[in-house]
Amino acid sequence: MSLRSALRVFTVPLVVLALAAPAEAAPAPPPAPGHAHRDPGNGPERGAVAAADPAPRALAVAAGENRIEGDHQGYPRKTRLRVFPEEPGDKSIKLGLTPYHAIAPKLNDLQARSNRISVEVAGQSALGRDLYLVTVTAPERPGETRRQARWRELIENDPVAAARDRALARDYKAPIWINGNIHGDEWEGTDGILRTIERLATATDPATKRLLDRSRIYFTVTNNPDGRVAGTRVNAAGFDLNRDQTISAQPESRMTRDLVIRTQPLVMLDEHGYTGTTLIEPATAPHGQNYEYDLYIKHAYANALGMEKAIGELGYPETRRADIPFRDFAPGDWDDWPPIFTPMYAMYQGAVGHTVEIPLRVNRSEYDTLPVTELRRRSALNTDVVAATIRAGIGYAEENRARLIADQIEQFRRGWAGEPQREIPDGYVPGFGPEDRYSVEFPRAYVIPSGGGQRSATAAARLVDNLVANDVRVGRAQRPFRLGGRDYPAGSYLVDMHQPKRGLANVMLAEGQDISAKVPQMYDISGWSHRLLWGASVDVVRDEAPRVRTTPVAVAAPTGGVDAAPGRDLALAVTDGKDVQAVNALLGQGLPVHRQSDGTVVVPASARAAALEVAQRFGVRFTLAPEGERGPLLHRPVIAAAVAADELSVLRELGFQVRPVSTSVLNAGFDLSRVDTLFVSSGLSYPDLNAAAKQAVEAFLARGGVVTRGATGAGFNAATGLLPVRPVIGNESANGVVEVSSGTGPVGSGAPGHSFVYSPLWFTDLGPNVAAEQRYGRLVAGHWLPNADGQGPAQAAGNAAVVSGVSGRGARAVLFGTEPLFRAHPKGLYAQVAQAVFWTTAR
Repeated sequence: MSLRSALRVFTVPLVVLALAAPAEAAPAPPPAPGHAHRDPGNGPERGAVAAADPAPRALAVAAGENRIEGDHQGYPRKTRLRVFPEEPGDKSIKLGLTPYHAIAPKLNDLQARSNRISVEVAGQSALGRDLYLVTVTAPERPGETRRQARWRELIENDPVAAARDRALARDYKAPIWINGNIHGDEWEGTDGILRTIERLATATDPATKRLLDRSRIYFTVTNNPDGRVAGTRVNAAGFDLNRDQTISAQPESRMTRDLVIRTQPLVMLDEHGYTGTTLIEPATAPHGQNYEYDLYIKHAYANALGMEKAIGELGYPETRRADIPFRDFAPGDWDDWPPIFTPMYAMYQGAVGHTVEIPLRVNRSEYDTLPVTELRRRSALNTDVVAATIRAGIGYAEENRARLIADQIEQFRRGWAGEPQREIPDGYVPGFGPEDRYSVEFPRAYVIPSGGGQRSATAAARLVDNLVANDVRVGRAQRPFRLGGRDYPAGSYLVDMHQPKRGLANVMLAEGQDISAKVPQMYDISGWSHRLLWGASVDVVRDEAPRVRTTPVAVAAPTGGVDAAPGRDLALAVTDGKDVQAVNALLGQGLPVHRQSDGTVVVPASARAAALEVAQRFGVRFTLAPEGERGPLLHRPVIAAAVAADELSVLRELGFQVRPVSTSVLNAGFDLSRVDTLFVSSGLSYPDLNAAAKQAVEAFLARGGVVTRGATGAGFNAATGLLPVRPVIGNESANGVVEVSSGTGPVGSGAPGHSFVYSPLWFTDLGPNVAAEQRYGRLVAGHWLPNADGQGPAQAAGNAAVVSGVSGRGARAVLFGTEPLFRAHPKGLYAQVAQAVFWTTAR
């Protein structure tokens, strides 16, 4: 497997700690795990097929009564944790590490022995296991806890006053956050954390007492308990949780998002593995252009040197030195450009964030082939490394408490003031030079219009709720206003960029940057944009200050409704995933739903009550259907899906009936007779099917529809002779946001003007009965270099990105060269995929 294939991975709580988005419609049970992270070669490639077995059942345990409490309580907060049944198959046991079922008893015991330790349940995993938050600090009366909370809020909301507050400078408890085991088969972070908790909770020396008088240290003991037990990198839904920040598709990611907002840490360590030599960030260029990087790098580099010193003092030959990417790697080898990684996300929330990669591999092939004695030797050494880096990181925060507090205040002050980022001189820290210099000019505001200027009210509401959930300030205009040369109605949303977390707001709303010419390669994705990929209309205001009175938004305004009078047929434009959910909900009730040639659906007046219900549930809006002929009736499609886990998750979220398949599943005799559409993007090779399976596929292609994505899908199309096209394969490492132009066909009509690519391909030499639904334009943001054959974005431009057609057998087929479901991120593209499914099944 190539490096880029190994890295072609995806991300894709029950407790709300902050202003969170309204709950989405409950998805179907999660698929079984698959996929990888930032560790080259450490896991299957992005194209790995999702498991064909039914999704694992949630654990049969009663929901605990524990919840994250507000800051009216003091410390300690004693919680009797529920104890989970023993699981002899827990993969950590073989390594001599702590199985998940032993964590709660250990924490219960420590709470009984120490008044410094508090344990709360911060949420539940995809399978219902508790996610533990442990706080270690000196006891606090409720009044003192309230005072700490006021200071934390003052730092964010009035940093000028916070900088002048001498009592804050003297008595504010430095918050530090240590996150462990975000990748389930990188186990030792949990054990190093447990060791550290016990030491801090029971030590009697004056230094520990002083530390806990002046600090609150937060530990998420295991961020991925389902993966820990199963020995998989991903969670039970098949998502890499360290690719899910700013999207928070998974409950574990929502927990970490809400926790970092609640605790506002000064320093954050995320304990990973395995890289051969301990790796400690800061990272290489390109550095996220929205950071206040001068405030970060001076602390991150010094802290990394301290952690390197600490592991050297362990005395192991394997820990004599660390790799510090900023110091030791070339640009692009281990960058901190995207906000999807947990430490990088924490940086936008005011923390100095570090990924720490412990050295000795004990997972994957090593887990199965090395002697147990060697595995346990490695795990013990790795646990020592975790504990040493935590000890050093906490020590740095303690020694530099005043400067860290002042610099967090300064980050938020710059945001409120709207000041430009600082120019960082060469040598600011050793090795800092022109290759490290990335910056941005923040716009003055973003406007998310309401009314006729909004492409999708449901998409706009989702975007607003996501911004608010991430602690971005959004206001709703109380009256009509004019800004940036445009008129907006009352009710439009305004993101004033004079706010404390402007970097986070901009990293989600800006289009990004094409950095293809700046670095030779990228570690992971380099282009994303909620503004361009989430389906909502968002306007950028460069310079003019907003002057309209707004109301702070806690949750977006309702968007659902039925506009037509009783007795009239209703129409729904399918432009968003919520519209797709509504259609499938109606189809699930057996109601007549007609699909028009432009993709709009029409339901009869007799279904008005059901339409009202789904309008309220999904926030969609039905309008008056035009007079005239109705298109073909739809039924709720059944999809046989040879897809990656992120795609499987989205298809189920949209309400489709999905049956996972693969080459082996079809060879075992899977029944295609009740399937409407075959979706092929991963794990299905037609040449590798046995004779019976090929016969079943051929019979299916005489009556069913096909949707494909990527090289695997294009290969299936070629092998089965469906559509006469020539696929051109682009650079497998290329990714980003691209402009697209859409036609008026069944899939392109009404699609957004931007799409997402990863390992892009395009189609040429289109045969008869094949239409270009979308064509590539320029790369807006990301990293896309030509491959060895010289095929790059210039060659893709103008060529078909998505095609549709009817095969000689009569099968309708849609081929995607883009990545419309990637990691559950480009939410504005979901409807395009659904239109492909609906069109291939409509007769």
